Amino acid sequence: MLPALAARRRGWGCLYQLRLLLARGPAGVPLARGGCHGWQVPVRLGSFSRLLPGPHLPVSPASQVRVYTSDGQKNSTGAHDASTPVPEGGVPRTATGRDAASQTPPLIQPPIQVKVKAVLKKREYGPKYMKNNFITGVRAINEFCLKSSDLDQLRKIRRRSPHDDTEAFTVFLRSDVEAKSLEVWGSLEALIRERKRRKEAEIEYRENLFRNQKLLKEYKDFLGETKPRSGATAVFLRGPGKVVMVAICINGLNFFFKLLAWVYTGSASMFSEAIHSLADTCNQALLALGISQSVRTPDPSHPYGFTNMRYIASLISGVGIFMMGAGLSWYHGVMGLLHPQPIESLLWAYCILAGSLVSEGATLLVAINEIRRSARARGLSFYQYVIQARDPSTNVVLLEDTAAVLGVTLAATCMGLTSLTGNPYYDSLGSLGVGTLLGAVSAFLIYTNTEALLGRSIQPDQVQRLTELLESDPAVRAIHDVKATDMGMSQVRFKAEVDFDGRVVTRSYLEKQDIEQLLQEIQQVKTLEELEVFMLKHGENIIDTLGAEVDRLEKELKQRNPEVRHVDLEIL
Repeated sequence: MLPALAARRRGWGCLYQLRLLLARGPAGVPLARGGCHGWQVPVRLGSFSRLLPGPHLPVSPASQVRVYTSDGQKNSTGAHDASTPVPEGGVPRTATGRDAASQTPPLIQPPIQVKVKAVLKKREYGPKYMKNNFITGVRAINEFCLKSSDLDQLRKIRRRSPHDDTEAFTVFLRSDVEAKSLEVWGSLEALIRERKRRKEAEIEYRENLFRNQKLLKEYKDFLGETKPRSGATAVFLRGPGKVVMVAICINGLNFFFKLLAWVYTGSASMFSEAIHSLADTCNQALLALGISQSVRTPDPSHPYGFTNMRYIASLISGVGIFMMGAGLSWYHGVMGLLHPQPIESLLWAYCILAGSLVSEGATLLVAINEIRRSARARGLSFYQYVIQARDPSTNVVLLEDTAAVLGVTLAATCMGLTSLTGNPYYDSLGSLGVGTLLGAVSAFLIYTNTEALLGRSIQPDQVQRLTELLESDPAVRAIHDVKATDMGMSQVRFKAEVDFDGRVVTRSYLEKQDIEQLLQEIQQVKTLEELEVFMLKHGENIIDTLGAEVDRLEKELKQRNPEVRHVDLEIL
């Protein structure tokens, strides 16, 4: 190891001793005579920085060490000082160790360059900032107790409409409305008192709603209806309503005649059939109520409408069949087994059962034809339509009439066996069989309608079709968190997180602008304040363009898929 590097903390002296060692051979002979063939290139001081003593030695990267090569030439990797004299031969004079020690080379520190980032001052909005909010005229009148004439004096702003039937509507700045309300009422306390008074008047009006039907009608005519309401009579003249009304009439007549036959014969099977027809009549009347309620116009309390009323009525109907039909039939059959009684003439019972079979069969055919027509219109098979409970009212009629036809056949068979053998146990077993049949029907209705009310998802192929429609749009990068829920009566609510392509949206905005004028605006930007104004102006317009893209996608989904009634696309 070099002796000059063995000692630690000797300062700059070891650096110059290193230079002298490199300038001499082993016996004090210069390298130009003896030769040291290992040093052929300039040696930078930075390569020895880790070997130099002292932990705080300030070393400049630009400093270099002069060495001699084996061919007798002297090389220097450092810059020559302008004050150093050079002999006529062009060869610079080599300084001795003492001269080098007395003349310390200056350290050149590179200038430090700091780049300052220009940023806008962050604006603090606070936890509640509503000065830039827009509100509609209806909200301004209701919440701030103003008149329409008061709004005429305020600034009007046209914005995109959230409704499908209108493209734009007028809004007002909330700050302007608040200032106008304070101007009208004088103080915030007076405004609060007026709000409280109007709230009490509204509560009183709701309590006396039935005495103000004429005023309510005028109010609705003034605001207009968002959806035409179907008349109650028109609902029951077609589709499921027609099937239900036919079933009510036929089952009502069947109950009356079966009840007379049971009174005349005392048959347990006939009693079960009479109870069965009574249960069917009550349940179908409940279905008719559900159908009439399902066509009601959506209101603020029920913004998605009342279509689920059909499923609720069908669910209650299934529970009623189980309790009234199956329960009473089982009870009467068990009592017949425990206390058998002889049966009177069954001629009239057979005639009534035959008439019931024909009438129930006719109702069953009406229900089957209606389900086939609806399933064909939706591209489903008969089995899929029934299992998925697409139309709960028609499903109830179908299953009840199927159970009625099978029940009449079973009751007639058991009564015939009792008539032939004289054993009343067959008749009681027929009552138990009818009860079991009704229990199975009620269990199926309860299960299918409960699944529908829980909000089940639509079929995977339908979800895939809706997703592909969105992903094929150039403004959409990806679709996440897709939820497509069947709301009942073939109405679908679709929700998805959409990752939009900002470049496509921006290009869509630029295509509607005058590019030359936009370029002139950019060239006029000279200060940070002008840049902020420019960016805020066009940034808000690009956000509006993004909202228009969302509206366009929602409209396309509804047009290409009529079953999709509500679309919620959230920007990711």
